Amino acid sequence: MVAVEMEKRDGAAAMSPGEAAKGGARPADRQGLLQHSREFLDFFWDIAKPEQETRLQATEKLLEYLRERPEGSEMKYAQKRLIAGLGMGRETARPCYSLALAQLLQSFEDIPLCSILQQIQEKHDLRTVKKVMKRPALFANLFGVLALFQSGRLVKDSEALMKSVKLLQALAQYYNHLQEQPQKALVDILSEVPDVMWQELLPKVLKPDLNSILGSPEHLEIFLLAQQKVPVQLEKLMGSVNLLSDENIPRLVTVLKLAASSVKRERKLPTVALDLLRLALREDKFPWFWNEIVEQGLLKKQFWPASYVCFRLLGASLPLLSKEQLQLVMRGDTIRHYGEHVVTAKYPSQFKFAPEMNEYVGTFLEGCRDDPERQLAVLVAFTSITNQGLPVVPTYWRVVRFLSSPALKGYVAWLRDMFLQPDLDSLVDFSTGNQKKAQDASIHGPERAVFRLRKWIILRLVSIVDSLHLEEEEALIEEVARFCFFHSFFETKKPTSQIPETGQRFSFPVEGRAREVISISFFSLLQTLSTQFKQALEQTQDKQPWTYRLVQFADMLLNHSRNVSPLTPFTTQQRQAWTRMLQTLKELEACSSEAKAKATAFQHLLLLVGIHLFKNPTESCELLGDIQTCIQKSLGEKTRRTRSKAAKPQEPPWVEVLVEILLALLVQPSHLIRQVARSVFSHVCAHLTPRALQLILDVLNPEQSEDEDDNVVVTDDSEKQLENEEDKSSESEDNKNSESEDGSEEEESDEEDRDGDVDPGFREQLMAVLQAGKALGGVDDDDDEELGDEAMMALDENLASLFAEQKLRIQARRDEKNKLQKEKALRRDFQIRVLDLIEVLVTKQPENPLVLELLEPLLNIIRRSMRTSSTKQEQDLLHKTARIFTHHLCRSRRYCRDVGNCVETLSTQVERLVQQAAHQADSSVALYYFNASLYLLRVLKGNTADRSIHKPQKEKAGTSTKPKGPEVAQAASCLDLNLVTPIYSSALSSFLTKRNSPLTIPMFLSLFSRHPMLCKSLLPVVVQHVTGQTRPRHQAQACLLLQKTLPMRELRLCFEDPEWEQLIGQILAKVTENLRALGEAQTKSEQLKNRSSLELLNTLLWIINREKLTVDLTVVLGVLQSQQQYLQHRVRQKEQVAGSSRLYDIFWQAMRFLGVQRPKSEKKEAKEVSATQSPVSMKRKKKGFLPETKKRKKRKSEGTPPEEEAKPAATGGDQPQPPSTGKKRKRKKAKVAAQAQVEGTPAAKSPATESLSPEPPAKTPKLRKRKRKLSQVNGATPVSPTEPVVEKQYQKELPQKGVSGKSPQLALQPPAKTPKLQKRNRKLSQMNGDTPVSPTEPAIEKQYQKELPQKGVSGKSPQSALPRKKSRLRLSLANRSPSLLQSGAKKKKAQLRKAAKP
Repeated sequence: MVAVEMEKRDGAAAMSPGEAAKGGARPADRQGLLQHSREFLDFFWDIAKPEQETRLQATEKLLEYLRERPEGSEMKYAQKRLIAGLGMGRETARPCYSLALAQLLQSFEDIPLCSILQQIQEKHDLRTVKKVMKRPALFANLFGVLALFQSGRLVKDSEALMKSVKLLQALAQYYNHLQEQPQKALVDILSEVPDVMWQELLPKVLKPDLNSILGSPEHLEIFLLAQQKVPVQLEKLMGSVNLLSDENIPRLVTVLKLAASSVKRERKLPTVALDLLRLALREDKFPWFWNEIVEQGLLKKQFWPASYVCFRLLGASLPLLSKEQLQLVMRGDTIRHYGEHVVTAKYPSQFKFAPEMNEYVGTFLEGCRDDPERQLAVLVAFTSITNQGLPVVPTYWRVVRFLSSPALKGYVAWLRDMFLQPDLDSLVDFSTGNQKKAQDASIHGPERAVFRLRKWIILRLVSIVDSLHLEEEEALIEEVARFCFFHSFFETKKPTSQIPETGQRFSFPVEGRAREVISISFFSLLQTLSTQFKQALEQTQDKQPWTYRLVQFADMLLNHSRNVSPLTPFTTQQRQAWTRMLQTLKELEACSSEAKAKATAFQHLLLLVGIHLFKNPTESCELLGDIQTCIQKSLGEKTRRTRSKAAKPQEPPWVEVLVEILLALLVQPSHLIRQVARSVFSHVCAHLTPRALQLILDVLNPEQSEDEDDNVVVTDDSEKQLENEEDKSSESEDNKNSESEDGSEEEESDEEDRDGDVDPGFREQLMAVLQAGKALGGVDDDDDEELGDEAMMALDENLASLFAEQKLRIQARRDEKNKLQKEKALRRDFQIRVLDLIEVLVTKQPENPLVLELLEPLLNIIRRSMRTSSTKQEQDLLHKTARIFTHHLCRSRRYCRDVGNCVETLSTQVERLVQQAAHQADSSVALYYFNASLYLLRVLKGNTADRSIHKPQKEKAGTSTKPKGPEVAQAASCLDLNLVTPIYSSALSSFLTKRNSPLTIPMFLSLFSRHPMLCKSLLPVVVQHVTGQTRPRHQAQACLLLQKTLPMRELRLCFEDPEWEQLIGQILAKVTENLRALGEAQTKSEQLKNRSSLELLNTLLWIINREKLTVDLTVVLGVLQSQQQYLQHRVRQKEQVAGSSRLYDIFWQAMRFLGVQRPKSEKKEAKEVSATQSPVSMKRKKKGFLPETKKRKKRKSEGTPPEEEAKPAATGGDQPQPPSTGKKRKRKKAKVAAQAQVEGTPAAKSPATESLSPEPPAKTPKLRKRKRKLSQVNGATPVSPTEPVVEKQYQKELPQKGVSGKSPQLALQPPAKTPKLQKRNRKLSQMNGDTPVSPTEPAIEKQYQKELPQKGVSGKSPQSALPRKKSRLRLSLANRSPSLLQSGAKKKKAQLRKAAKP
């Protein structure tokens, strides 16, 4: 707040540049100087804002402003203001002012630093400052020194440097406020000081005492800095100092712990720790430093900030260490402790150091690309950190992208060797605390560790391939792919040199679950190779796909049966299928270029199923035979063959067989299979038959898919369970505490489930057991009788067995329920994958007639999913189905052009869809059904009828009248309006009569815009419901529908001019009937009806005026005038509900169309009413009020005659006086003749009625313009450039006869201002520097003088009021003008006297 007070004190000084322009300076120039001064002051406000961009821009603008005026007073003010801002109460503003001051000192080097430092100490004197302002003053001194240092000039000025060091040492005593910030600033300054100045500074900043040096991290850092900068002077001052000695270990550890605590929030490595590390490397004491100081000292503190400092030291030391030192660091306690942190820090609230370590490792690998041995050593060391065999680094570790090619090959070779022969002793293995407590030798043996390690290695190899480039590492990719494939499905009998994989021996045998993990990883790798490297293979035509290479490798392995054997040996039939597959592949390669795309798709399918032959031999063998048959038939079939040529009746068409194969493949949750199925189906969907499409729809039919569960094969990924089995066990051990915390909640939920699952049968059994054991006492039983021990034991056994049976039954029901839910989720996933085929069909073949059969099945899925979209699978199914239906089907530019004999069927389907849309419970579902009917209408409209229909029309074209475009298109299409119109007519009637109809107005608007001829037939239905016995809400909907429909250009083309004029007249009569009860609305629906009727009336009047229709508007005008008084009364009395002010505005819009202008007084009252009703205005309403006796009386306008001044407040006396400052204010709005304007009549002629001229307005445009100019002289806001246009339009609308001398209203009161007075005021405004008068004004003045009555400007008018007005004008100018304008008051007085002379 210091800056605010300073700105108030120095405001006049800052605005005083105008004094330099004394003498002949004009007010406009002084106003410009004032504007510049205000801009200059705003810089300092922007500097303290929280937005960084705003601060930087303000600082740059301030420097540019000062560069233009280096010698002015602004420079001194800027220095004073920035120095004051250093001690602001807002903590975020201090660094902003400090940075701005640094930039200022950097830009203007002639400013002495000592003077700035002296001003800072004087402004924020620590000796005289009050206790409340002590803390801001301390920070002001600190940020002042930092500003001097950031300017870059402090280290060059020895005097300012010494004073700054002395000030920082003084500030270091206030540790409670500043903590260690002054010492850190001192260290930063000393690090930039040249060696020459160190000799003078060294005795002042460093005490010759080792205890003082080891007392704080800052002193130690200064010592290390001096040892690096001036070792000779340091030795002279302190003698020989051995800092890295055994006796200094405790104090060094303590200093590092303090440094770790100081950077706890910043989460960075302390500089003193890194300097000690460098000192140890220079003195060849790194092993001692790492073992004694880091691992045995700092790491043993059991303090997480200290542990993080050790981790940061490890990461920062990687580029500084040799290969031997890296091995020392990467096998110690620090790296093991880091691994424990990575494993245990799993919760979101815990701090995770792994991302920071990844940055350290990535920086190291990127910096030593020329040293692959060190790269490989670090990467192998981090991979060797394992938790019971599982490495702690993720399998997708991205740092491998920085490896050089030799290091990458070495890393892959190391991974392969560890997979084959795991060396557990070379790993840095550890166990967490919970794992040690639950240690079990039978479970946690070496076999488990080997399995976890092998599983991680195989996933690591696959992820490495994901990050490689094909052109650079093709050999490495092929090696990894062959390795995964061989160890997934084959085993070695006898090594051979032709197959390098046979020479790889296992030290631990590979288990079955490990083989399954390798198989899953191989297919994941195959998907990567098929998708990521597909484009590169297409560019290189001589190379074959990776799948084909692996098939050739598998064929080579099968041919070497003496050396290798498959884990699942092939039968004779399976081997024959494999041979036929290879032969078919060769035939596909020899296909012509025309069928190359189809052959490529079939080739991918064959290769994929052939690879799966090693995983599922039985199923894949059958699929291979069917696929080969389909390929032969599809390639042998001619492309022009029509669907009518069917195959033999005893065998299904090949397309149906292929669709069944694709559906069988899509059951498996494989993304690669999904892509291949899409590719194959895109090439065969042109040959699709109705039966083949029905096979796909049977899967998508929700009712059938749930009733017939046998049609869907539910497959579960047991491999995923095997993957996660061991991880879950380890996590259960690691998170044992968290499970114990959640155990109570699980027990409570189990109790609730047991209570809910209790059935009457169990209750009866329980009662029988209790009665048999005599545990339930009767009425006649004695209270003293008790059960014996044997009876109690027997009762306990019976109860235990009963509850155990009940628990088993409950668990069985739960398992069954979970199984059903899982099967349902798998079924939904399968349906989502099958939707890919539908999407391909709709995208590739939108003109296929079979697409029309997809509408209702897709709508059924949407309708069912809308009701049960609770799970993620249901939502995904709904979103995908809706996207296909909306974007790919309904909005497609192409559609079926050959409906054939299906016109009647499609019309029936349209009727069914519209009826279903009208019977839906949700409007969102009804929208899909309605859009489907619109799509069918589009298909019918786009298909042409038989050519025989057009021939007679063509012959008679010369004699008959030429029909319009929509009628010709309608006659040529297959859309029969006689069939379609009753369908939508009934739907429209239902919408306008039914209480809760799912249909909406946008649906019918979409129908009307697309089919205007149908809209023409349906308009009578809408017009019928505008009035009548229908509900007010339905009448409002009919009005709104007509309001949106009538302006459509397509609809207008369907009507002849007489028909259109007749329709407009009918609708106008209906609306007029509604408007007779305009002011009688009581309910909300009636108010909505009134507003919709007025809006429809405005649309009708707009159409009438635009097209110059001859429609009688007399009745409408009479009805509106009859309702005007009632509406106006309700607005003034504020009795209306919310929204009635809007109704009144719409009413006056209609009156304006009819030629009646809204009075200015009513406009202002309406604005005041709306302002009082709005919640925003209520919030901003000022508190408190003034009594009437204290209110300031309003001054009369300068040109008002005495007669007008004597009039009551109804003529404008109630208007508030605008403020005299230069702020924005509203222009005065006259209320003269307001009552005459309320009862006004139309001023312009409508096409059908003769106009009645209204009375003249209370103020002419000329008078408004004169007052506006006067307000500009007084400092008001300039008028917008759009207002003269409105004035000209208003002048054109003024009647010529309404201003005659015989007018009774003008005889009652003279004009407010005469043209002579206006001309005098205009000259005065020009002398005051206002905007020049436009050259069009004299003509307007002459016209206005002709229209004015002669009595109003006669000699009898009181001229004595003019001097009083002139003095009032001078007083107002003197009072209202700003301070810059008051300096030329004498000249203004002379100008006013000169202008006042006649």
